[in-house]
Amino acid sequence: MSTNAFGIDLGTSNIKIYSAADDHIMIEKNMIAIQNKKNIFAYGDSAYEMYEKAPGNIQISYPLCNGVIADIRNMETLIRFFITDISKGNVKPADYYIAVPTDITEVEKRAFYDLIKDANVKAKKIMVVEKAVADGLGLDIDVKNSQGVLVVNVGHDTTEVSILSLGGIVLSRLIKTGGLKFDEAIRGAVRKEYGLLIGGKTAEGIKKSLAGLEEAGAQVFGRDIVTGLPVEREIPSDLVVSCLEEHFNTIIDCVKLILERTPPELGADIYRHGIYLTGGASQISHLADKLKNSTGLKVNVAERPIESVVLGLAKILKDDNYKSVAYAIEGMGK
Repeated sequence: MSTNAFGIDLGTSNIKIYSAADDHIMIEKNMIAIQNKKNIFAYGDSAYEMYEKAPGNIQISYPLCNGVIADIRNMETLIRFFITDISKGNVKPADYYIAVPTDITEVEKRAFYDLIKDANVKAKKIMVVEKAVADGLGLDIDVKNSQGVLVVNVGHDTTEVSILSLGGIVLSRLIKTGGLKFDEAIRGAVRKEYGLLIGGKTAEGIKKSLAGLEEAGAQVFGRDIVTGLPVEREIPSDLVVSCLEEHFNTIIDCVKLILERTPPELGADIYRHGIYLTGGASQISHLADKLKNSTGLKVNVAERPIESVVLGLAKILKDDNYKSVAYAIEGMGK
């Protein structure tokens, strides 16, 4: 195995990079702050700190949207900066393994390849791994055997539901429901019920603390729509749970649709082993319980949901037995 190799999971919200050289995973916000439309002001977690607080001449954005690259130039810049940081300024030729969603077009997949090729990071070899397969490996599932596995990855912008078997994907469906939709639902409900405008970060904080809100509500700060003044309110957990119900049901309907199309033998495996739930937004309270109650299947929740894909890429880099699940994009050579 080449000791100089990287596994990259480009999430809409977080970028995860595994470095084989030091066996370390870096997780940073996938954000960039541009000053006066040309100067890079901040990136990663530093850019996120400024999000929703920056003046007009600093634009802060996510280069990914709905799991695909929306702004390739800024994404190349981010990759270059992060790889330089990991390499401590000394970028050496390396192999790159990048995770891509299954249910996207060939052109969108090629954009992931071009991203690494054009990012000026001395890429020797660029290999692509289906995100769901990497997810399975990261969850300690032997994806190369004939057992059927149902993986539900709830991300920031999208949810990917996949059936895995024999190192490949039998069925997959990507829907545009994820953590961002949850945040928007919370903001909408708080505005409607309390006439209070809250920011995206505040909504995300409420979402993450939902498990601990069973007794008390969440204390939030925002702007009163009527007076225009900043105020503090307590938001009951019942309101948060009810406003997320619709999005939970969308995810559950997608899982049921995939199960309806699953071949019977694979369906029997899934019945025995249950559903594997992962992804950054999967940690939200009540989702696993609702999924279990609606499908009647056991739900296995990932211990490290944000990292499951990049852990799978790390396993591919460490174990030659799993190298075959990675492939080069056709017509691009190795």
